[in-house]
Amino acid sequence: MLKKMTRRNFLETSGKMTVLAGALTLPAEAGGHEALRGRFVHHVFFWLKEPDDAQLHERFQHALRDLVTIEAIQSYQLGKPADTRREVIDSSYHYSLLTIFADQAAHDHYQVHPVHDAFRLVAAELCARIVVYDSVDL
Repeated sequence: MLKKMTRRNFLETSGKMTVLAGALTLPAEAGGHEALRGRFVHHVFFWLKEPDDAQLHERFQHALRDLVTIEAIQSYQLGKPADTRREVIDSSYHYSLLTIFADQAAHDHYQVHPVHDAFRLVAAELCARIVVYDSVDL
């Protein structure tokens, strides 16, 4: 018997699938999609405590740009919600960070890097909510 799908369940499930979909649409190599076999995908969504404060946005963006200088990151995308309006889209977050690592060991190195530690302090101060999705190959 199928479980009734609520809007909340659907949004949670579709959010997780967004990570996978984003990973599968990375730049193509020689006319075909590059496989991400073995790579580790780390996608983080941030909600600021004071979203109307321009200085807070500037400070957070600076911290994000510092974070992506960590050498373990193979590829990244810093983002804000797109201007898309459909019921299935959660655009309530203020910033997103998508990072691709060669493997989980590279991700683990990133997690204990001093630049990441410094970012965590800024994020703890400025963010009301942070949600992380990590994924690996099927």
